[in-house]
Amino acid sequence: MMKENESKGMDRRAFIKAGGAGTLALTMAAAGLPGDLFESRVQAEEISEKLEGPRLSFNSNGKFKVVQFNDTQDDERIDRRTIQLMEKVLDSEKPDFVVLNGDNITGGCDTELEMKQAMNNVVQPIEKRGIRWAATFGNHDEDSTPKSGMDESGMLKFYMKYKHNMNTPGQKGLTGTGNMNLLIKKSKGNKAAFNLWLLDSGRYAPQTIAGQDFKGYPTWDWLRFNQVNWYYERSKAIEKRYGYKVPSLVFIHIPLWEHRFMWWGSVDGRTQAGHDLAVARHQINGERNEDECPGPINSGLFTAMLDRGDVKGVFCGHDHINTYCGNYYGILLGYAGNTGFGTYGLSGPDRNRLRGARVFNLDENHEGVLADTHMVFAKDFGIDLTANDQSIDPLPLEKE
Repeated sequence: MMKENESKGMDRRAFIKAGGAGTLALTMAAAGLPGDLFESRVQAEEISEKLEGPRLSFNSNGKFKVVQFNDTQDDERIDRRTIQLMEKVLDSEKPDFVVLNGDNITGGCDTELEMKQAMNNVVQPIEKRGIRWAATFGNHDEDSTPKSGMDESGMLKFYMKYKHNMNTPGQKGLTGTGNMNLLIKKSKGNKAAFNLWLLDSGRYAPQTIAGQDFKGYPTWDWLRFNQVNWYYERSKAIEKRYGYKVPSLVFIHIPLWEHRFMWWGSVDGRTQAGHDLAVARHQINGERNEDECPGPINSGLFTAMLDRGDVKGVFCGHDHINTYCGNYYGILLGYAGNTGFGTYGLSGPDRNRLRGARVFNLDENHEGVLADTHMVFAKDFGIDLTANDQSIDPLPLEKE
């Protein structure tokens, strides 16, 4: 995420190139609503088909590890420390699966080739290690689209060409790109032990709804009802298929309103006393250094998840310098912080202090399967945190 007033003072080479900040406005949704905003197109026969999806399974010891990288957010000349951090995390944690959770690239790419190079930069550390992975999209992934002509659909096809990628085209008729789930099978047998939901939380709100603009409201996007309903109906179908609710995690780029409610222990209040009560009630840990930036409308995903009772946590990025996590009425709500060194961080010399990734340890024998989640940081690996630009030439791009 990038605050509107911060784009004026960006210190990145992405905005040295002509067009920089101007491309942002061109990526916003056209005026008016998508035709299917309040209409679910999920059909029962579609839900019942291909519930298995790509195959993942727990290790023989009943364990499975997921790493979440958020906001790598760079152009084709990536900061070398972003790749270094990814490599250090992957070699240290040895995950079974990686989620690139939106804002994987940003503006500054002038051509389709440069966009592919930018994506390839963040994919290579995972591919070279033979780790399976998938990507979601954030509000900045299409920042270079006006110049390059490559949109999220084209990006998804590009990602899917990699050997270890597990993205699918996504459910037809849904808002967004590549909405999907991945079931993880038990270490023995063919039943599901866990599920990963990867949803596209969009980019920016429409310019108007019913002739009314969003002046004074947040201008980011939100999950549409058809996406929430797809989750709900597919969750029920998975339960019917296996005879039990399959515990799961949800990955979205833009946070829910409930992230903010949890931190303050209130819908309207923002007091230290309220937060202190919330820390005790919701077991909150981690830092909050900027306002949560959800869209202007509450998607209703949280109430759907409460009703289904299968989701153990919802994890986002978007707000780079937030790393907190808490238990909000039985569902973990958390951030993965920011992996990319090429975008905004904390102010001054502390700019890169919170660059990192989130780790999820799953265990078949643990109640709820999600045994632990925690952040790891660049500082843990001795990576240079100097507040400067250390961009490099693009990594080699395999011929298509």
